[in-house]
Amino acid sequence: ISAYGGFSGPFLMTQENGIWCSKVLSQLELINIETGKPLDWNDFQMTHTSHPSHLQVDYNNPTLNIKQTLVYASAHSAFIITDISNSSDEVLEFSSGWKGSTFVDGLTSTPDKNSLHLSSNKSNARGIIQAFGDLTHEIEVDTNNYRIDLQKIKLNPGENKQLLLAHSFIFDEYNIAEENLHLTNVSHDVNEFLKNRISGKKALLQTLYNKLDTIWQDDVYRNLLVKSMLTLQNNWRIPAGELKHSGLFPSYHYIWFHGFWAWDSWKHAAALAHYDPVLAAEQIKAMFDFQNEDGFIADCVYRDTTIEPHNYRNTKPPLSAWGTWKVYEHGQDLNLLKELYPKIVNQHYWWYRNRDHDNDGICEYGSTDGSLIAAKWESGMDNAVRFDSCQILQNSTTAFSLDQESVDLNAYLFAEKKYLAKMAKVLGMEKDESTFTSEANTLKDRIRQQFYDPISGWFYDTSIDGNKLITAMGCEGWIPLWAEVATPEQASAVKDNMMNSNYFNTKVPFQTLSASHPKFKPDRGYWRGPNWLDQAYFGVMGLHNYGFHDEAYDATYKLMHNAQGVLTNGISIRENYHPLTGQGMESENFSWSAAHYILLLINE
Repeated sequence: ISAYGGFSGPFLMTQENGIWCSKVLSQLELINIETGKPLDWNDFQMTHTSHPSHLQVDYNNPTLNIKQTLVYASAHSAFIITDISNSSDEVLEFSSGWKGSTFVDGLTSTPDKNSLHLSSNKSNARGIIQAFGDLTHEIEVDTNNYRIDLQKIKLNPGENKQLLLAHSFIFDEYNIAEENLHLTNVSHDVNEFLKNRISGKKALLQTLYNKLDTIWQDDVYRNLLVKSMLTLQNNWRIPAGELKHSGLFPSYHYIWFHGFWAWDSWKHAAALAHYDPVLAAEQIKAMFDFQNEDGFIADCVYRDTTIEPHNYRNTKPPLSAWGTWKVYEHGQDLNLLKELYPKIVNQHYWWYRNRDHDNDGICEYGSTDGSLIAAKWESGMDNAVRFDSCQILQNSTTAFSLDQESVDLNAYLFAEKKYLAKMAKVLGMEKDESTFTSEANTLKDRIRQQFYDPISGWFYDTSIDGNKLITAMGCEGWIPLWAEVATPEQASAVKDNMMNSNYFNTKVPFQTLSASHPKFKPDRGYWRGPNWLDQAYFGVMGLHNYGFHDEAYDATYKLMHNAQGVLTNGISIRENYHPLTGQGMESENFSWSAAHYILLLINE
């Protein structure tokens, strides 16, 4: 009840590494003038709904109907629209206003006419709470508490009164005067603005609905599309601080996830491309802002490096050509290809210049600082069993490799060559197209011969000389199917293992390590057993690539229906899932999980 009459938060990305400002920063207060008593929210029935375009809470009793709508007017500001309707047969009179408090240390407030200005000793960003359309009678401030008293409200039977309040929190790079002008313009017809916002989001959703695989046409899967899109939307962040382009954070729920990661970004872009190719392109460019001259791209980058520095100790698996090509396919932005193609080529060959210890054309994961832990991070599968016995080798003063060659890395590089050849063709670069096609054909043969074990029917990492298989059966073994590098016979054998209930066909299938492995740790084992949706997606698409559609659809069904809460309203999409119980684990509202549910539903 203490939070009724308003909305939770806001969650401030202008403050520290993201922090909840308040339980409810602005709470409506209505005091019945006849009785002198404030509105008792216990007397109301409440329903709340979340839409891609807005949040809405409805309060109803025999006397009053109150509808509150929160809609973003920009990336900096949200309007709280409050409609108060008299459903009784009597004239009702109220004194009205807003009250609130913040529990953020160092956040101070200063009143000014119809607004309250907020400032912080931890950020140069500025905040403002301001009422529109009603004269402010008085603003009171006391430490972390405030009250804005508005003019009295008189409602005849059936009459409606609308109150309008805006919250703004704006980074120092942006102009607060321009933002206030925008808010003033929107306030003149906020209902029309909301209407347009709703229709715009419906159009984006319809774009996704139109792409749904014929297998997933039921409303339950449409709702999952909405939920996934909302998850990505909630993690969207504008350029600020060190970040020069928009993109998605992995999850605002976890304090250290407030930045951009390289392979997360490529995956986010592949999903965003289906309904927002402009944002998808921004997400790709955001990581290339941190590309070194030699082609290296940072593992992860942050808005505020006083909290945590960018990680240049390692990069992430090469998926930028795939992500960029998907964005181009849906946006047809030739300028994007022209801009990014040379950067992706530079990144692609960086691997061969810095991560091929024995110069045999097969690459290894590694690090820039010589640390083993950063080399494992570079795979994206930080603590995977396949790396348990590996050692570090020095290639140069700034380049180190693991002493094993990884099948997924080289399959990704094969896929990159295919996508670079496609880009070169579009750009009219015939020599480059021929070069990448030839290199892909050569690498294909190497992968088929070196990394595949015909006895167990699986692809494994090998020793650096390529002579010894590292036989931990993990999710890297189906990446050759996703990249379409396996022979049909190899793919069939891998498929049989994937669909074996003792190995990977678990309750939530295609987890990171075979359930038969002695080191299988499904309960928060990170990359030693839990199911990560990105790797499960690669497995499903690998099956589709080789015509195993029934198996792929069966696995997709289980990924949606057996992962806890995925098809349930109000339960967030998680970072990973327990493959045997379906329990959601680690961070909530996780971007790449949501992105891959979109890709699974579209089947691309």
